Amino acid sequence: MNGFADHGLDDAAFGEKPGSFGALRTFDAFRQQPGPLIQSTPNPLNPTNSLDLVLIHRTAKTKPTYTRRTTQGGYTTLLLLAFSFLLSVSELRRWLAGHETQQFSVEKGVSHTMQINLDTVVAMKCADLHINVQDASGDRILAGEMLKRAPTNWQLWVDRETGVHKLGSTENTYEERKRLEEEELDTHVGHVIGEIRSSRRKFKPSPKLPKGYFEDACRIYGSLEGNKVQGDFHITARGHGYQEYGAHLDHEAFNFSHLVSELSFGPLYPSLQNPLDHTVATTPEHFNKFLYYLSVVPTIFTRDPKSLAKASIANPSIPLPQKSTRNTIMTNQYAVTTYEQTVAPHNVPGIFFKYDIEPILLTIAEERVGFLSLLMRIVNVVSGVLVGGGWLYQLWDWGKDNMSSRSLRRRSSGGRGVLHGNAHVEHEDEED
Repeated sequence: MNGFADHGLDDAAFGEKPGSFGALRTFDAFRQQPGPLIQSTPNPLNPTNSLDLVLIHRTAKTKPTYTRRTTQGGYTTLLLLAFSFLLSVSELRRWLAGHETQQFSVEKGVSHTMQINLDTVVAMKCADLHINVQDASGDRILAGEMLKRAPTNWQLWVDRETGVHKLGSTENTYEERKRLEEEELDTHVGHVIGEIRSSRRKFKPSPKLPKGYFEDACRIYGSLEGNKVQGDFHITARGHGYQEYGAHLDHEAFNFSHLVSELSFGPLYPSLQNPLDHTVATTPEHFNKFLYYLSVVPTIFTRDPKSLAKASIANPSIPLPQKSTRNTIMTNQYAVTTYEQTVAPHNVPGIFFKYDIEPILLTIAEERVGFLSLLMRIVNVVSGVLVGGGWLYQLWDWGKDNMSSRSLRRRSSGGRGVLHGNAHVEHEDEED
């Protein structure tokens, strides 16, 4: 046709060039194979048999660009599979981590007891300190008889305690950033349950005084039970604050500088960070008053919210269980505001923790969808990436072929060739 064969042109010269990457091919799942098709048509020569069977050969209708196997298509397929694998791993990690929900409700156990945990060091001798708790119900607890005291050295504890900081400090140091990160982690269910399972629920023993250190401070630590109502926990000097027998302490011995290692409400979990943990407050004044206002919120961390919901629905008037389980932690969180002032000699100096129990309950639950839902999400992700990537590759290939065709037509419009009739013109010139 048009002298194509006369010029010795071969179809094999226009095929795909062999190369070392010929093994990378695109997968053609929709290629149609040629095959026979039986069709019935009317026969005008045979009136008795109105229909004859005619065999028609059916050819493939798919465009050649869709069934052509190229190295570039193979790389694209590998890229889409790798991207699908990464997204599937991401979905699996999200499923394992679960998602958290926070819910506030009315707290139904305000009148019950609550455990108070304290571990603090005051820069005064143990015999000179008086510790008491008085709540809104009028009960007075002699905390000094329930808590332990251990003579120690003030500077030894300040140097020994890690992460000591002043409350409300805004210094951009490594220790401060690490402490803020730990407090943020302690608001997540998985971290809280993991820390509690792996930590010891005991107070650290008091260190032995090395040579050269003398007893000038007192460590006060332990747990005590109190009513779950508003109260006041205070540390004052002997003979000040309450009428009691015995001589008053000399005012020159007053020094209410203190370091708080632990102050929490509920079961003791030393690994959890609270706002007052590892805080220090110092003063050069003898008559100084430290005030801490705490707003306590009962909190539940759980991985089994369905069981809590069933218990609440079955007995709405009965408080939820106060004991922690393997997947549920009952505790209390609090926010604190501090105030410090120098008082007159006729006032009472000391350290005062005023706490108020909020009548709300915060439930932080970690939930996870079913395994079947995870499989459906992974299938949707993989299929979406493959289908969308296939469409994008076809559009890109179509655009490339279109631009190549236009460029070829522009280059060949001024040349000489068989297809443009130049060879026919030359033959006519020879005949003339």
